Amino acid sequence: MCEDDHGHEYGRDHGHDHRQERTGIGRRAVFVTGAAAALTLGSVSFASAAPWEQRTRTVRGTLPPGSPDFVYVPVEVPRGVREIHVAYTYDRPAVPAGTQGNALDIGLFDERGTELGGRGFRGWSGGARTEFSVRADAATPGYVPGPVRPGTWHIALGPYTVAPQGLSYEITVTLTYGEQDEAPRPVYPPERAAGRGRAWYRGDCHLHSEYSDGRYTLAEIAELARAAGLDFINSSEHNTHSAHAHWAGLAGDDLLILLGEEVTTRNGHVVALGTEPGTFVDWRYRARDNRFGRFARQIRRAGGLVVPAHPHATCIGCNWKFGFGEADAVEVWNGAYTPDDEVALADWDGMLVASVRDGGRDWIPAMGSSDSHRSPDVIGRPQTVVLADDLTREAIQDGIRAGRSYVAESSQLSLSFTASGGRGEHAGIGERLRVADDTPVTVRLEVTGAPRCTVRLVTDQGVLFTGDPLPVSGEGVVEWRTTASYAAYVRAEIRHETAAGPVPGALAAFTNPVFLGR
Repeated sequence: MCEDDHGHEYGRDHGHDHRQERTGIGRRAVFVTGAAAALTLGSVSFASAAPWEQRTRTVRGTLPPGSPDFVYVPVEVPRGVREIHVAYTYDRPAVPAGTQGNALDIGLFDERGTELGGRGFRGWSGGARTEFSVRADAATPGYVPGPVRPGTWHIALGPYTVAPQGLSYEITVTLTYGEQDEAPRPVYPPERAAGRGRAWYRGDCHLHSEYSDGRYTLAEIAELARAAGLDFINSSEHNTHSAHAHWAGLAGDDLLILLGEEVTTRNGHVVALGTEPGTFVDWRYRARDNRFGRFARQIRRAGGLVVPAHPHATCIGCNWKFGFGEADAVEVWNGAYTPDDEVALADWDGMLVASVRDGGRDWIPAMGSSDSHRSPDVIGRPQTVVLADDLTREAIQDGIRAGRSYVAESSQLSLSFTASGGRGEHAGIGERLRVADDTPVTVRLEVTGAPRCTVRLVTDQGVLFTGDPLPVSGEGVVEWRTTASYAAYVRAEIRHETAAGPVPGALAAFTNPVFLGR
């Protein structure tokens, strides 16, 4: 989720030669891109200096309510610069109850420009940091190291919310001059781990670290993922791929690390799952701009899956407004089970019913991920359990895309869910049992690790079976008989007792459907 002013300070001496430039309304130029406007301010210029000297400029201004989504501050960088350091502050005036206060995100683009697509992208920290640095051999987490070339760089401001009084900000830019060190060659984690052949593999595909607005280090995430019994994870920092080159030493035969991004737009978030290393996906558009399809295709060209995240989340800009025509899967369960997850589950079930009209060919599988940021967020709650041919990027993605998966609150819970016909026909999760409409079908669910939970079987008609609570051992078997004419699909839900959790009967697990009929 989007959060403000979380993260670590990157302290340093700002140097000398402090000069100030007031940036006001009159210095802005408005550039319209699609349905959204981007605002560019007057540029900040620096002269050349001797090696190891520093030069600092400070810019102040005020953004009014209704400001564009993105405001760019051009910075003229001369030759001979070793490092760029940016620090910023903004005011947080008191506002009436129910009124949004100020929240200002920040990022950086280099001399290649700010055009949509991100060719000049050098980093984004949202509201998680108050300062950052970029140089050839290193960068603050969230930012990408690389040469500091001369030209017009841009500080990108994102006024996430603006108070009625306006948003007053101050940006301090410090250049350090001198010879640049050599840029490191990125090393990425392998696309294969030591799997068990065709088997069920557990993963958490939505996680955050200090490389965006999380508190976990990458090493802590890897350790907690192993402790949670996970076989794979997906790197998904907000609007940056900067963590990709830092995962290699944390992967292993027991943990596959996929690389991606949480593309955090103003009209919803989407997880790019398992893209090629170093893939950056732009987020600077809204649904009304009609540009999401372009970036969904980019994700797929980079070998990734398009997964809308927490589609009914209540935070500003978090719920999904782009439709599901481009989705490979949808994140139905996000973190601790809450009312918005219950709404997402019902909405997804409605999409399953709609897919029955074309024989279930275009149904969208469901997933679950923790969206963990910091303790006490639990990595692996929930987790997606995928039937895959091996523990490789491609095999895991194939299983997710096909819907051969279920979602569980922890690795303690396992299940098997099948449907069979009278002549030995057999189908599992995400598959179709091809039988005549009147052929008797037996649906069988085996559960372990779900003490006192209740099993529900859900079809296109709704909940058609509710079992008694499972014993304290957490093990149980449920069988139910139906026909394809009565149930176009069947999926299972395992729910806690009514008194447990923030939602009455909160989920412990659920499956993707088994479709019935020809």
